[in-house]
Amino acid sequence: MAEIFAGRYVLADPIGRGGAGAVWRAWDRRRRRYVAAKVLHRRDAHTLLRFVREQALRIDHPHVLAPRSWAADDEQVLFTMDLARGGSVERLVGDYGPLPPAYVCVLLDQLLAGLGAVHAEGVVHRDVKPANLLLEATGTGPPHLWLSDFGIAAHRDEPRLTEPDHVVGTPGWIAPEQLLGAEPDVPADLYAAGLVAIHLLTGGRPDAQGLVSAYARGVPPAPRDVPAPLWGVLGPLLHPDPQHRFRTATAVRKALAEAARLLPGTGTYEEPIEVFDQLGPPPPGFTEQGPLPRPFDPEVPYEESAPPSAHGTTPPSASLPHAAPTTTVARPVPPPPAHPPALAPVAPHPEPAAPERRRGGGPPARVAVPVLLLALLCFAVGFWALTQAP
Repeated sequence: MAEIFAGRYVLADPIGRGGAGAVWRAWDRRRRRYVAAKVLHRRDAHTLLRFVREQALRIDHPHVLAPRSWAADDEQVLFTMDLARGGSVERLVGDYGPLPPAYVCVLLDQLLAGLGAVHAEGVVHRDVKPANLLLEATGTGPPHLWLSDFGIAAHRDEPRLTEPDHVVGTPGWIAPEQLLGAEPDVPADLYAAGLVAIHLLTGGRPDAQGLVSAYARGVPPAPRDVPAPLWGVLGPLLHPDPQHRFRTATAVRKALAEAARLLPGTGTYEEPIEVFDQLGPPPPGFTEQGPLPRPFDPEVPYEESAPPSAHGTTPPSASLPHAAPTTTVARPVPPPPAHPPALAPVAPHPEPAAPERRRGGGPPARVAVPVLLLALLCFAVGFWALTQAP
């Protein structure tokens, strides 16, 4: 039986897992749709504080997958987001390898648009990487990217939760100044976006340490599979010194738009890129319209139980478990006893008794009651006459 969380979210099936908990496809009773529910275990105050920060982020932007609601139940807490069905950018590269430069420009522009909205709220994401960039299942149409997972995001004016010598982020996707203990800032997110672009263009994981060494001798040449116009944007973006990078996501988007116009065959791809639906149909017990009705259980509200049976009987109220059914029905009549064929043939199955008649036959109730009252009246009159006789 599916688990119902906080009386609102029906957990269907797990679609992801992390160190702090799991992500489920869940049916939201209030919104009447499937959502992604991130369920965390309340193990310590540190985890709870990160949960509070993440669920408190409310950014309404088409390329930001921020939490929409949250709930707590016993030792677990969850918050929900829109359901991204196309998997992650990391999986897309795993399926297709290096992506066409024009396609990469579209994805990178959407990532920068999402980062611009996040930075406008004074927030630094701090964990920009392909696994945290989710996609809608658009088929062979234009891709739609969401920036997700704000578990370690931080406001620039808030105190840090970690010691200065403790680095937060995913190794290989962290800006060099973060490794040296610098405060979280916008250029660090933009640096990670540049690493993501290299990953999309080459199909391999960028060598962040190699880039740092290469920049010690000046801006290095474009890596293989990276067109020169795009390297004119990514080169400054990946500079180890944040003072040499773009300062805002909007500035990067403007430079990217100019570079995209110089790419040969912009908008055409040798092989169509298709973003499949990675989730598939709902699990058993669920449909695209939500969970199937459950067998009647007096411990749960009536709307969660199965509909009335084929005989028309309505289940008792959940608050009155011993109440009689609200609909009057005919009681089934048991079949007659079997007889040996030599003695008597088997009688046909009798018709069900009418609802007005009592078990075992007899006059209808609307006739028996007046007759009984009349008999009592006659008895009373006769008794009075005997007492008055001389």
